[in-house]
Amino acid sequence: MDKTEPGAFNMPIFKTFADPFNTAGLVIDPKLISGFSFEVWDVVEHKKVVLSCPEEMYYLLALIGAKDHYVIKRVFPKAGLPENEPVAVVSTEKLAQIAHKYVGKDDPVAIVRAQSGLPAVGEVIEPYSFPFLVSGWMRGSHNGPIMPVSQRYAQCTRFDGPPRVLCLGFQMNEGKLVGPVDMFDDPAYDGAREECVRIADYMRRHGPFEPHRLPLEHMEYTTLPQVLERIKDRFSSV
Repeated sequence: MDKTEPGAFNMPIFKTFADPFNTAGLVIDPKLISGFSFEVWDVVEHKKVVLSCPEEMYYLLALIGAKDHYVIKRVFPKAGLPENEPVAVVSTEKLAQIAHKYVGKDDPVAIVRAQSGLPAVGEVIEPYSFPFLVSGWMRGSHNGPIMPVSQRYAQCTRFDGPPRVLCLGFQMNEGKLVGPVDMFDDPAYDGAREECVRIADYMRRHGPFEPHRLPLEHMEYTTLPQVLERIKDRFSSV
């Protein structure tokens, strides 16, 4: 992904490995019906927890809905494959926390295994047919829809965005990766891209107002505090 944060993968990874409305295999594949375990990192307090789905799904959603705070790090199978072998891994590093200032958005990456006791390829990429809102976009300070694109259209332009996601698919053959296939280079995702443009139009019309601009508590590691510092002494009690 480009122009967004690691938590942007929370929704699609959840839908791939825990949502039967997205992944039919969770209902009809005997190898998947036991579900998966999710390792979630608290990127603010630097802690982690492992939650099992489907039985702890509501606890999982209570955390990962706050995508700026809780991020899915790894997904593990509960049956059919080694339980200590992750089948999905997401980058969780937040650059601002490392540098203690705004140095650009995190541009996360995820690696997901598919087929043979796991979600099918189509179930892995289906969540991106919906241009859900993510944080980042211009100056890392705005909410906007994420657009599934081919490599050809991976460049971010409009308002330094909208945020983009691309997917490269590889086959494993005798221990070697074969490919890649540009998974979103497909007219089946044209509808998602068109909807993304409409959502981007709507969000942009808010200008500097929330919910287009991030809430103030999420602007701590942007350049906004430097601006507010200049007028802090002008406040008086009311």
